[in-house]
Amino acid sequence: MTGIDSVALEQVIVHKVGNPTRGEQLGLSTSPLSLNDSIVQGLLTRYFLGAFNEQEQYHFTHISDLALNEVYHYVCEIFDNPKEFTAQSALLAQFLYSKSTHAKVKEGEMYIAYFNNVPFGTEYTDAIGIFKSETKETFLKVFPHGQSYEVIAEDGVNINKLDKGSLIFKQNRAEGFVVCVVDNTNKQQDAQYWIKDFLQIAPSANSYYHTDAAMGMCKLFISNELSEKFEVNKSDQIDLLNRSMDYFKTKDAFKMDEFAEEVLHHPEMIETFTQYKQTYEAARQVIIDDEFSIHLSAVKKQERVFKSILKLDKNFHVYIHGRKDLIEKGYDEMSGKHFYKLYFDEES
Repeated sequence: MTGIDSVALEQVIVHKVGNPTRGEQLGLSTSPLSLNDSIVQGLLTRYFLGAFNEQEQYHFTHISDLALNEVYHYVCEIFDNPKEFTAQSALLAQFLYSKSTHAKVKEGEMYIAYFNNVPFGTEYTDAIGIFKSETKETFLKVFPHGQSYEVIAEDGVNINKLDKGSLIFKQNRAEGFVVCVVDNTNKQQDAQYWIKDFLQIAPSANSYYHTDAAMGMCKLFISNELSEKFEVNKSDQIDLLNRSMDYFKTKDAFKMDEFAEEVLHHPEMIETFTQYKQTYEAARQVIIDDEFSIHLSAVKKQERVFKSILKLDKNFHVYIHGRKDLIEKGYDEMSGKHFYKLYFDEES
């Protein structure tokens, strides 16, 4: 998150939340941290807010009534009456404890924080943060001992690595607030209790969401689905990935028909892509509009995973940035090996 120098950290309280299925306890603090040290305040603010992508937004949900979402309810109570901060933070910790029953959920410290002057678009607002640190790292501490020095090992939290967090902006209350989230543990496992069971949030369908989802879908289609349905080699796939990236970089808006025509060209491939979109949306439980404004921050995020590298055994990596017509693939019967010819004007 950018622009956090202006943020005022008003209150922070720490609770210990274990896994009840392992007999670990819930430890509740009776009062917030003192926050007398300005250096500690600054470090905590950076630790809490530095990992968030404010463009990737969510909102609280509930199957029947938004007011029945527990975290949403407790957050509303804090926003409405800041004097209830400690009491409501205890209820948040108790609720997280009740959702921490999966075998892979680790014990850790839960922080609830109240912020003022948090940047939100072109304005500033209040926000409530809920964080959990689960990973401890070993640090070496050097200290003087007489006329020499000694070293001891201590376990602590790396302030550059936030494990789990959610930041709730005091905006759009009726729609479930604007929520940003971090979950750097259990990403690919069924212990994703932080988002699904505890927060109960869903992505907000804005331009960032549609851009990110559409680019992710296009990458999977080109990288996986295409080779199963058509005869394409790796250089063809890289060429399609490059053309896809160029489309999102140079256009202001995504149009499904235009994208298919300009990037995929072939009618059979376009039809397969259209069918794949429906399958992808059903499997991922997302809806990608056929037309939307392209969000450049989402394009930059996806650019990191749009690989344009042709890997040949373990000997060669060829970076392909364009001009598919200057690449020729063949097979040498004498050596029994495949080859690529690359045509160029000069080397550097």
